[in-house]
Amino acid sequence: MTQPPHDKPTASSPEELREQVEQTRAALGETVGELAARTDLKARAQEKAAEVREQATAKASELKEQTASTAEELRSKAAGVAQQVQEKLPDPLKDKAAQAAGQARVRAAQAGRLWEDKAPEPVRNTTTQGARLAKDHRPLLLAAAGAATVVWLACRRRKG
Repeated sequence: MTQPPHDKPTASSPEELREQVEQTRAALGETVGELAARTDLKARAQEKAAEVREQATAKASELKEQTASTAEELRSKAAGVAQQVQEKLPDPLKDKAAQAAGQARVRAAQAGRLWEDKAPEPVRNTTTQGARLAKDHRPLLLAAAGAATVVWLACRRRKG
């Protein structure tokens, strides 16, 4: 065994020596534990993966909030543009549009009945699923339609 450093006094009694040995053992145990933790690659990888997961979850939440905010902004802009367009339409054109919309509803109902009668079952099921997805993601589709309308109007304005 090595000799104690010359600047530290040795234990004067067996009890003091036992206490020093216990302190040395505790310090050595902590050091060994720290070294084992540093060399445990699996645990370190799991810790890093958990950290990355937390960061990804936080970023996804942030992006979701930004998307919702942008969608609301686009809906608002689209509603404003639609209102402006509606205000600029002359009354006779509004009446014709209302008549056309009524006729379109009638034709759509007729087409729906024809579809039910003539379309094969798998095709009807697939279209039903598509319609359900569109309904479930309606805000996103409305936001995209609003954005497309704003872009279309901006392009028209530049040309004219």
